[in-house]
Amino acid sequence: MEFLPVLFMVAGVVLVVGVTLFVSSLLRPSNPYPAKNMPYECGMDAAGEAAAGRFRVPFFILAILLVVFDVEAMFLFPWAVVLKEIGLVGYIEMFIFILLLLVGFAYAWLKGALEWEA
Repeated sequence: MEFLPVLFMVAGVVLVVGVTLFVSSLLRPSNPYPAKNMPYECGMDAAGEAAAGRFRVPFFILAILLVVFDVEAMFLFPWAVVLKEIGLVGYIEMFIFILLLLVGFAYAWLKGALEWEA
């Protein structure tokens, strides 16, 4: 019963998102044609690699690393809020977590995943 407000919030969010997507699909104009579906970049027609719609692998590796480290960094905020309640054990556990993050960061750096070659 203590999670009932959270369940209501999640249900409300899902309902609002579903209704918004449904209503927007009914109201938006739909007129696809080949020129409209072409890639468009900075006011000019795409040429070269951009026209093929392919990105280099380092772009995706960097994007995945950004998401992973951002999501893991989000765990630091609730930990900081309850630090006094969890005591020394929680402090040591979070220290180990941060140490593992640093090891992962060092591994990615040494493997060259953070290098951006033009």
